[in-house]
Amino acid sequence: MSFVDTFFNSDVMISAFPQLLRGLWMTIALGVVSIVIGVSAGLIVSLIRLYAPKPLQMLMIAYIDIMRAMPMLVVLILIYYALPFVGISFSAWWSAILGFSIVLAAYSAEVFRSGIESVPRGQFEAAAALGIPFLITLYKVVLPQAVRIVIPPTTSNCVSMFKDTSLASTVALPELLKEGQNAQGFYANPSPLIMAALIYIILLWPMVRLVSVLEKRFKSERAR
Repeated sequence: MSFVDTFFNSDVMISAFPQLLRGLWMTIALGVVSIVIGVSAGLIVSLIRLYAPKPLQMLMIAYIDIMRAMPMLVVLILIYYALPFVGISFSAWWSAILGFSIVLAAYSAEVFRSGIESVPRGQFEAAAALGIPFLITLYKVVLPQAVRIVIPPTTSNCVSMFKDTSLASTVALPELLKEGQNAQGFYANPSPLIMAALIYIILLWPMVRLVSVLEKRFKSERAR
C-alpha cells in the first residue's frame, strides 16, 4: 500500500468525516463551556487571592499552585474514576467540564492577578481620595485596564484548553480524537487520525496567530 493510500486515503476520509464531525462538535462544546467557566472562575479566584482575608488568600494560593502543578490527565482521572469511591459521581461530560474548568481557572487566576497588579497603585489611592468605593474602583477603573493586559495570555490559555480537550477520551467522552481513533479501528487505516489532526490545525491555527497579533499590538501600545 502506498504512502498516500495509507495516510491520506480519500475514500476512508470521506466515509469517516461524519463521525469526525460529531467529535468536532463535542470538542468545540467542551472547549467553549470550559473556557467560559474557567476564565470567569479565574477572575473570582484572583480577586480573592488579592483582596480577601489572609486565610482565604492562602487557600487560593494553595489551589492555584496545586492545579498548575497537577497534569490535566491526572485531574480528569481523579474526578471520573476516584471520586465515585467516596460517593461523588459525575457523568463523562461534567467530569471533563469540571476538570478542564478548575485547571483553567488556576492559570487564569494568575494571569488576572498579574494584570491587576500591573495597574499603578496610585489609581486606587486617587479613587479613594475622591471618595469612590473600592468595588466601584475595581470594576470601573482597574479591571478595564487589567483586561487589556491579560487578553494575549488568556487567549493563549484558551488555545491550550482546546488542545487539552483531546484528553476527554480518558473519561470515555467521544470528542474529536476519540472519534478518530474509533474510525481508525473500524477502517483499519490511520487516515481518520490524520484528518482529525488536520481539523485541529484548521480550528486552532487562527487562534494561535491571533495570540501573536494581540501580543504585538499591546506591546506597541505600551511602548508609546
